[in-house]
Amino acid sequence: MKNTIKFEAASDLSEEIKAATKDNHVRAENTELMLSYQKGKITLPQYKLLLCSLYEIYKVLEEELDKNCAHPAIAPIYFPQELDRLESLESDMEHFFGPDWRGKVVVPAATHVYTQRLRQVGKENPTLLVAHAYTRYLGDLSGGQVLGKITQKSLGLSGKKGLSFFSFPGVSSPNRFKQLYRSRMNNMDLSQEEREAVLEEAVAAFDFNTQVFDDLQKLLGVATEQLKIDKASFPSFPSMHFTVGLCVIIMATAGMVLGTW
Repeated sequence: MKNTIKFEAASDLSEEIKAATKDNHVRAENTELMLSYQKGKITLPQYKLLLCSLYEIYKVLEEELDKNCAHPAIAPIYFPQELDRLESLESDMEHFFGPDWRGKVVVPAATHVYTQRLRQVGKENPTLLVAHAYTRYLGDLSGGQVLGKITQKSLGLSGKKGLSFFSFPGVSSPNRFKQLYRSRMNNMDLSQEEREAVLEEAVAAFDFNTQVFDDLQKLLGVATEQLKIDKASFPSFPSMHFTVGLCVIIMATAGMVLGTW
C-alpha cells in the first residue's frame, strides 16, 4: 500500500520528512538486527556483513551526488569533505577483511535493490537524492554516533581502527552542522509536486534500509544453521571447517538471493 503523505506548504521540508518517516523510522529501529545492535549484542559476522552493504550503498549514493553536484537541489546540500563515507568505509573494510577485501564484498538482494533505486533517481530525477542523503547522513551524525560506541564495546575494539565510518573529522559540531544542513534543505526552491515526491522518497529510503537489515539477518541465519549441520557432520576439523564454511555459505546464499551464484 502506498504511503499517504500529508503536505503543508508553510512547513519546513526537513520537518515534513521527519513527520512523514516517523513510523518507518521506528520499524527500521525495531528490526532484529538493529535491536541486537542497540542492546550491545552485535557480533563480528553481523557487523562485517553490515559494512559490506553500507559500502555498496554509499559508493552508489556518493557517485550519484558527485555526478549531480551542480543540480539546483543537490548543490545546497553537497558537502563531500564533511560527509562522504566511502573512504572511511574502505578503511574499515580493509581492517576487518584484509587487503584483498574488494573480492570479499557480499550483499543481500535488498542492498542491490536499494542501490538500483539510487542509480535510477540519480539519472532520472536527482532531486530525489535529497531524501536519501538526508536519511543516511543525518542519521549517521545522530544515532550513528551512539552506534559507534556500541560497536567498539561489542566487538572489543581497543582503539579506533575499524570504526572510521562513525568518525566525521570535517564536522566539528554535529548539532550545528545538522542545523546548517536542514536550513539548506528548507530554503530549496521546490514546487509542491517536487516536495511531495521528496517526502515519498524519504519514506521509501527508510523502507529500503529496513529491508536491508532484514535481509542481512536472514543471510546470517541461513549461514548459522548450515554451519551447525556442517560442524556436526565434520567433527574432526571444526575450526578450519567453520572458517571456510562460513565464507562459502554466505557467498552461496548471497549469490542465490542476487541470482549471480
